[in-house]
Amino acid sequence: MRTRLRSGLRIGLPVGLLLAAVGAAGLLSGAGVWLTATLGPTAYLLVAHPRDVTARARNAIVGHGSALVLGLLALAVFGLWNAPSVAVTHHETWVQIAAQGCAVALTLVVLTVADAHHAPAGATALLVSSGIAAPGLPLLGLVVGLVIVLAVAPLLARLAGPVR
Repeated sequence: MRTRLRSGLRIGLPVGLLLAAVGAAGLLSGAGVWLTATLGPTAYLLVAHPRDVTARARNAIVGHGSALVLGLLALAVFGLWNAPSVAVTHHETWVQIAAQGCAVALTLVVLTVADAHHAPAGATALLVSSGIAAPGLPLLGLVVGLVIVLAVAPLLARLAGPVR
């Protein structure tokens, strides 16, 4: 039990601090929200399970990159580019639901074909296709947050050491 607690703290504290730093940087920059739901699972995978295939840098970059592109494509194809996000309207339309489903499904197809599995990319596809990370500052914030986590989390994994 104590060993697991120590391992949990060695992982949880650096990840929590990293995410708090990303959020603080976004707040201080005045350039929108940088701390999004997709960052927590990505940071956890990269720090806690750095040797896992899903935590490879290539997988995270291909995963989130394809999710961003396919989320934007879904917005365009379904005519939602300028639609208010589901976070603003507090409900979804059938068109938004279809766009979100397609964005996630196509992201999973790309990840499978590219052999680049990274589950948190599904969250990125949803954030973009739902309009929460819409083109403009919200999308820029998501991208900046991802870049920071992808750059720093592997360093934290070395400091945290292996999970037991």
